[in-house]
Amino acid sequence: MGKKLPLAPMADPPRRNLPLAGPPRPVDQRWRPTYVVWEITLRCDLACHHCGSRAGRARPDELTTAECLDLVRQMAELGVSEVTLIGGEAYLRDDWTEIARAIVQAGMTCTITTGGRGLTAERVAAAVAAGVRTFSVSIDGLEATHDRLRGVQGSFRAAREAIRHVREAGMSPQANTQIGRLNFGELPEVFALLLDEQIKVWQVQVTVAMGRAADHPDLLLEPWQMADLIPLLARFQTEGTPRGLRIWPANNIGYFGPYEHILRPFGHFGSCGAGKLLIGIEANGDIKGCPSLPTADYVGGNIRDHSLREIWEQTNALRFTRDRTVDDLWGFCRSCYYAEACMGGCSWTAHVLSGKPGNNPYCYHRATELRRRGLRERLRLAVPAEGKPFDYARYEIVAEPLSPDSHTLQTSGPPERS
Repeated sequence: MGKKLPLAPMADPPRRNLPLAGPPRPVDQRWRPTYVVWEITLRCDLACHHCGSRAGRARPDELTTAECLDLVRQMAELGVSEVTLIGGEAYLRDDWTEIARAIVQAGMTCTITTGGRGLTAERVAAAVAAGVRTFSVSIDGLEATHDRLRGVQGSFRAAREAIRHVREAGMSPQANTQIGRLNFGELPEVFALLLDEQIKVWQVQVTVAMGRAADHPDLLLEPWQMADLIPLLARFQTEGTPRGLRIWPANNIGYFGPYEHILRPFGHFGSCGAGKLLIGIEANGDIKGCPSLPTADYVGGNIRDHSLREIWEQTNALRFTRDRTVDDLWGFCRSCYYAEACMGGCSWTAHVLSGKPGNNPYCYHRATELRRRGLRERLRLAVPAEGKPFDYARYEIVAEPLSPDSHTLQTSGPPERS
């Protein structure tokens, strides 16, 4: 646990003085954010190989306590109902419980997502006193795989201990898992472990090629594996629900097909929610429509320059999903049967592969449709990432013929680009 972490890159300064796009339109006032994911510091006590933000060092010029408390007020006035605090690692900020308490006192639910390395019983007790609803602890495989992905030996045991602290404090612990090539084969064992740990909600998402993950193509699932992943997650949902464990698929899990009603019993995927129901906040006050979106491409404004309402209603970077049409899609997604409903799925997942949204290969329907045609897609790294927080590489999406057994790639014939 005392291992020295590698030096993380310094994030760029906040994006200040960005212009507003003009007065709010009816569509901008019709959509309201119900959920905020707030990175209150980029400082972290892990060095995860799949971390999209390359967390480790605090951002330059992170918001002061007073600025954070005023931002809480603005969230409540805009209609936000739930705020999840993240990092880095949220508890490494000295005033994290003060921020959490303000969120709760403003009438919003506060939850925290954590790697759990330093989530002591004392910190959990402080969170309970502040009114935090629960913690979601990251479990990314069995012990050896988890520790390898998290970059610190002992992080798996620390995460399990954190779950016990949460449970013993009277909370219902939650867990989250990034699914990639290293841990795919361990998912049944992870599912069994989480049942033993009395986890109530398990959020799953596909590891996305951003930040450190962009540097490690071997961590990424191949798009064709969605055809195998989705039925497996549906099985977990069917087996877990009667035992008190519910799978909560993130927006890059799916889409459509015979398992959608099992994974999302309250309604099928309804396209990217960035800038419609969701806000992402960076620790320096930069505002995005989703916390995962690349900073350079999707920050609409900074809270030190404009109010949260102005940024929500009057910036193009947060309006992009409100204005999206089928004509903005490309590649396979442009001609897909579900194009109008899906609108290309998760903007984050698509953008960090090709440099723009609208063509997302991580899709169950797409993988199975290509399999029916005798094809499957894989990724090929074309341009490496720079090495900055929230950066991304460029990948080519290559469709190749399947062998007759549908598992072995044929070597003859040119690849087909999607």
